[in-house]
Amino acid sequence: MTATATTPETILTSLEDHVLTITLNRPDTYNAFSDQLSRELLATLKDAGRNRDARVLVITGAGKAFSSGQDLAELKERYVPGHEPHLGKDLDKRYNPIIRAICAMEKPVIAAVNGVAAGAGCSLALACDLRLASEKASFVEVFVNVGLVPDSGSSFFLPRLIGHARAMELCCTGRPVDAAEALTLGIVNRVVPPDELAAAATKMATKLAAMPARALALTKRLLVQSATNSLEEQLTAERFAQETAGRTADHTEGVLAFLEKRKPAFRGE
Repeated sequence: MTATATTPETILTSLEDHVLTITLNRPDTYNAFSDQLSRELLATLKDAGRNRDARVLVITGAGKAFSSGQDLAELKERYVPGHEPHLGKDLDKRYNPIIRAICAMEKPVIAAVNGVAAGAGCSLALACDLRLASEKASFVEVFVNVGLVPDSGSSFFLPRLIGHARAMELCCTGRPVDAAEALTLGIVNRVVPPDELAAAATKMATKLAAMPARALALTKRLLVQSATNSLEEQLTAERFAQETAGRTADHTEGVLAFLEKRKPAFRGE
């Protein structure tokens, strides 16, 4: 599967056992977001959403980092006396579409955070549905250190994961959070040794890929909606989702497998 008409240069993909692994591949810049990486990642995510053979996504980084955020080297020529950056347009064009694509995708997305996740790289990890971290991973809401505010969804996801006060501290101090603290705070689901991260992510993704795909998609949608729905709205959403799930072949298979005391063979239908 390719992300564009030509093979992407900043993204690597591999598909095995219904698990699509997407690797940010600019290790010399700690996988910083360039214009090209942003375009290719978004195209890859869109392709993945349409690919029925890809039931679960894993996003990770090549080399020592997950992603160090915006490639500031690209901005060197712009930041001259009299320059007025229009960062809102940049977010609309480059970052927000990526975050929306992850959240709207009806497939689980796992971040396998192998090293530093800073700025937009941290936001990318937070936007994923699940996060596994290497013991060498760290998370940094670095925006304040360059006079900016959290973006690319960080101000949405972080307080929902760890609460307002802790999110306020991390965003207003810009201090790094190591993997152990990230686990304690609830930023990540699990921490593993560096050489076990890929295997742990694959194991989790393969397990999810074997589950009923429509039920997972509906569950993800419900959990996203719960952030803004009232109780009554959520109960209504659950009703419609359950009605849909109940009509799938995988639901029938699950019930029959239980009654026949065997392991279900879900087909994603």
